[in-house]
Amino acid sequence: MMLVFAFGFSYAVIFAITPLAVKFGLVDTPCNRKQHDGSIPLIGGLSIFLAVFISVIAFYPLTTQVISYLVCAGAIVILGVVDDYRQLGVKIRLCIQVVVALVMIMGSDVYIQNLGDLFSFGDVNLSWLGIIFTIISVIACINAFNMIDGIDGLAGSLSILTLLSVFILMLLSGNYAFAYLPLIIVATVVPYLAFNLGVKGHKNKKIFMGDAGSMFIGLSVIWFLMVSTQASEPAFRPVTALWIIAVPLMDMMAIIIRRTRKGISPFHADRDHLHHIFMRVGFSPRRALSAILFFAIVMSSIGIIGEILQVPEWLMLTLFILVFVFYALALQHCWKVARFLRKKNSKHS
Repeated sequence: MMLVFAFGFSYAVIFAITPLAVKFGLVDTPCNRKQHDGSIPLIGGLSIFLAVFISVIAFYPLTTQVISYLVCAGAIVILGVVDDYRQLGVKIRLCIQVVVALVMIMGSDVYIQNLGDLFSFGDVNLSWLGIIFTIISVIACINAFNMIDGIDGLAGSLSILTLLSVFILMLLSGNYAFAYLPLIIVATVVPYLAFNLGVKGHKNKKIFMGDAGSMFIGLSVIWFLMVSTQASEPAFRPVTALWIIAVPLMDMMAIIIRRTRKGISPFHADRDHLHHIFMRVGFSPRRALSAILFFAIVMSSIGIIGEILQVPEWLMLTLFILVFVFYALALQHCWKVARFLRKKNSKHS
């Protein structure tokens, strides 16, 4: 009942606020970096959040931690809507994200202080430095999902995959306190994807998630990871979190390294993300989406299997670093990779 309500309410909100978005100019217009037809309403994130908010209020126990999450999520969605409408500066966005992170830490009464046994010498405990680490992690996760939102369906699909992974890990651990909350978000994202991808019955009704949606997803993911790994009885180990958010995280880190080496701002928009490389090769947006999702599913599966089998944390971290290094090198030499893949693609055409 809870999930059906969340799904239906998300659908209803999309129909209700789309005309308002068009009327007040909350739309995305084509430009050099954004190639699409016509002005597209930026209401996906707003519809997802409103549906999550009402569904949680109606069906979920309102603990202090849940209320803190909803308040912080509301703040980040407002920031996203304003940014979608007015294009705020990077400094303003980061300052507000820091404030939201602090409020979330105080309201949830939890922050990332135990990183687990990463080096086989016992748990790495950050103590009070964990507050700084948590703020950085919140900003990183919010912007990772924001930066990966480059082709239809990608941010939404990756969010569903990550949230389902969190749900599975919570169930396997017997940690039911927040287990069904990720499913509520999944149920509200599905209607958005139907419109965004133009599935049957939704053509010519495209909407975008906007910064409000991608930042809301990023905040939700880091909150789930924080309360899951830092509880007195954690649902899973911190190193497992890296695997279930691998694609947005690695894409952001590799892009920041690439931009820094070029001497430009890490937040400077470009077309060097993973999905751009696939499309340079000649992949259609749908094929690029499928390929990236397959990679994300593999990474999440490795994380979940590693958690189930209790593979040593130092080994899981080492494997993750090796995959990231390979990923970063491939992105650094993306033109060579693109030429190689284009040749392979033409042979199979």
